[in-house]
Formats: sequence, structure tokens, C-alpha cells
Amino acid sequence: MRKQPEQQAPPVQRLRVRYAKRGRLRFTSHRDFSRAFERAIFRAGLPMAYSSGFNPHPRISYAGAAPTGSASEAEYLEIGLAKVLDPADVHVTLDESLPTGLDVLEVVESPGGSLSDLLEASRWEITLQGAGDLSALVETFLATETVEVQRMTKKGLRVFDARAAVLGMEVRVDGDTTVLDVVLEHVVPAVRPDDVLSALAAVGVYPIDVVPLLTRVQQGPLDRENALVRDPLSDPLSGQS
Repeated sequence: MRKQPEQQAPPVQRLRVRYAKRGRLRFTSHRDFSRAFERAIFRAGLPMAYSSGFNPHPRISYAGAAPTGSASEAEYLEIGLAKVLDPADVHVTLDESLPTGLDVLEVVESPGGSLSDLLEASRWEITLQGAGDLSALVETFLATETVEVQRMTKKGLRVFDARAAVLGMEVRVDGDTTVLDVVLEHVVPAVRPDDVLSALAAVGVYPIDVVPLLTRVQQGPLDRENALVRDPLSDPLSGQS
């Protein structure tokens, strides 16, 4: 009879981590980041809790990762520890152990429940150099009920409505820089910022030769009435409907 694997003790502390992907590190895939983060945990000497089974893994739960190529100031994960630590100390040691561009911004105690369930929407800044004032195009898009776009997925070409996920969009123009401030609800299938740009091109004249810089600036519970994204780590109203 095959020997049964040793059962690991449950975590005694869970910490939620907010981190950023900046600069060239925005091209880090989720798989590459997970490897880098596990190496950082090892270098930091954190007393991780492990899963049970024949191949135990450190208890890390990733949630709502941004698409590869997108910068982000609002990526989240949760870790389980075998020993209670000061979140501020974990913040410092983890940040020092990660490469510059993968930066730990906040570490807090988990109150329990699902972190993924709190991530209902994101706010993105889409920076376009030399695009001009796109206010009229955005108004046309927001006035359109349905805008279908296509994207190639692992299961082939998929057609879906990009307009339904957009809860708000504003335009800021500063000299030669145009910024689209977009609030996206997390729906299935997911609508990404590049899908929104495809949708804009479908309803009017969009400068397709401009290379966008996509940055997620917030991610968390959705205040639907005001089209706002709340802080999943500290906002007392987070998770409330």
C-alpha cells in the first residue's frame, strides 16, 4: 500500500499583499511572477504554511492578475504562514527580496473570506501619446448599447460585448498626452483594456497607430451606483452591496 502523505497544519496567519508591476516588469507573465514571488519568499525566510499531499506547495493564493504587458498598481495575493508575524516586517522583507519593478505596496492581516470575491472591478488608465482629444469618440461609445469585439483565445476566436463591462470612461488631455480613465466590471468573458480600444475603433475613428500604455490603478469591490472601485484591503465598505 502506498504511504499516505503527511498532513500539513493549517496556516496560523493569513496576510493579504498588494503589489505593483512597473516599467519593463509589466511584461512579466503570471507564471514568471509566481516563480519570482516564491523565490522572494525563500530569500526573505518567511515561515510559510504548506499544502498537504505528495507535492506540498507554499500556501499562496493569487487573485485577479493583470494581462501580460499591462502595468499595475493594484495586484493582489494572499499567503498563509506557519507563524504569526508583523505585517509591516513582512512588507519590508518581501519588497527587498523582489526585483525592482515588482514592488510590494501594502501587507495586511486577512479578515477571512475570499479575496477573489472582493475583486469585482478595476480602474484603468490608458495612456495614448499623440492621440488628441477623443472626447467625441468616447461619448459615441458610451451612448452605444452594444459593441461587439473579437479576441483570439485558447479556445479560438471569440466574439463578445465589450460595452457591457464599461461602467465609466473619462478623457484627460495634457499637451500631447491623452489618458482614458476607464472603470471595468469583471465579467465573463473578461473584458480587457485592449478590448475597449478595439470597441472604440468599432464605433468611430480611432488612432490605431498609437501604442497604448495600460495601467491598472485600482482593483476591488464595486460601488456600482457611483462607478467607483473601492480598496479591498482597508475600505470599511468593501464587499458590501
